[in-house]
Amino acid sequence: MLPEDGIAPRRRFASRHRLFDAMHAATPILDALREHPEVIRCATTGSLRRWNDVVGDLDFLVSSKNPEPVLDYFASLPGVASVLARGETKASVVIESGLQANLRVVADIEFAPALAIFTGSREHTVVMRQRAIARGLRLNEHGLFRSTEETRDPSLRVDCRTEEEIFEQLGLDPVPPELREDRGEFAAAETGKIPRLLEWTDLKGSLHNHTDWSDGRNNPEDVARHAIELGLSYWAITDHSRASFQANGLSVDRVRQQLHHVADINRRLAEEGYDFKLLSGTEVDVLRDGLDFPDDVLSQLEVVVASLHDPAGDEAENTRRLIRAAENPHVHMIGHPSGRLLLEREAYKVDLDAVIDACAATGTWIELNASPWRLDLDWRLWRRARERGVKCALNCDAHRLEHTAFLRLGAGLARKGWLTRDDVVNTLPLPALREALAAKRARNSR
Repeated sequence: MLPEDGIAPRRRFASRHRLFDAMHAATPILDALREHPEVIRCATTGSLRRWNDVVGDLDFLVSSKNPEPVLDYFASLPGVASVLARGETKASVVIESGLQANLRVVADIEFAPALAIFTGSREHTVVMRQRAIARGLRLNEHGLFRSTEETRDPSLRVDCRTEEEIFEQLGLDPVPPELREDRGEFAAAETGKIPRLLEWTDLKGSLHNHTDWSDGRNNPEDVARHAIELGLSYWAITDHSRASFQANGLSVDRVRQQLHHVADINRRLAEEGYDFKLLSGTEVDVLRDGLDFPDDVLSQLEVVVASLHDPAGDEAENTRRLIRAAENPHVHMIGHPSGRLLLEREAYKVDLDAVIDACAATGTWIELNASPWRLDLDWRLWRRARERGVKCALNCDAHRLEHTAFLRLGAGLARKGWLTRDDVVNTLPLPALREALAAKRARNSR
């Protein structure tokens, strides 16, 4: 039997799923729906389309002139474990992974309004409906109508074939799906201030990653060659420091050995004509009395990530440790600052507002750890960090080659946090990144 303190989290999270798992389950379903000859348009909706870090069900929207064969097809897809409900335009199933998947079929003229209504959070959708009423309109999942009463009268329909046209009718610039949470998007969309959000293709590499020197699976050269195949410009090797003994953390001697090893790999890659660099680094533990490596070791490394892995039970103590780490001139960024593991472990007791302020004062970056188990710093805090001038380092925290896919996942969460290309340091080309790394050390060494 599980101990009582293990039962409670499992019960609490039983109907919730990590975004990465939900995306993995939704992709083949969406691809299959696209292939059906009766499907005109299709999309995911709800929390999945908004890139929430944790989601409930998978929601799909399809337009079709003939719903019945589409619903039959959906209910019989490979991986469907059971059918929960089936109506004339809706169906719900449970797939083998345990997720519930829901399909709604609408006429194509209803697709854009239904997509808008079923994508936004409840709070966002309420404001959309209110804006419509204020303009003498009524917005629902069936359309936008010239009436303030509930209606489906086709003679009153405002023809909107896209979501962009609906936003335009409501006096708004288009709001990206990730931002539809009623957290400032309406004020921005009214005044032309919706930013051009980060694209995952803007990213040049990741600055927090592990190899088989600590608890990763692959050796540094294989990591480098895989990154080259993906078209990346750089990749930092930041294996654990010695305090993380459970992760085979590196001693000072092994750090120095790895420095020479990375330099040798870079030399050979250059001789082969590759314009790519492995960056030397460490994920150094933030301990009660300081950092796990002395400054003379950290100063030899190109990238230093400072992470708290063994927190105190006291919020003030944990906050003090992270602020002191940010004040160290050799620390470039604070790694996974809340320490949460989604659906497994709550965040550490930390005053993250105070940590953000310390990073703003010292020029220290904050990590958006794109591991699907972390997605940390939480998207809700990035606008505050951005307003304080804190830069984001969007990192995979990769432990194997396939974890490079986390760059795309992290970019979605960065977008949800309103981050642009200019807000994320690893969109910089290598020369500019090296200047930024050097500037942090120069700023706090005065």
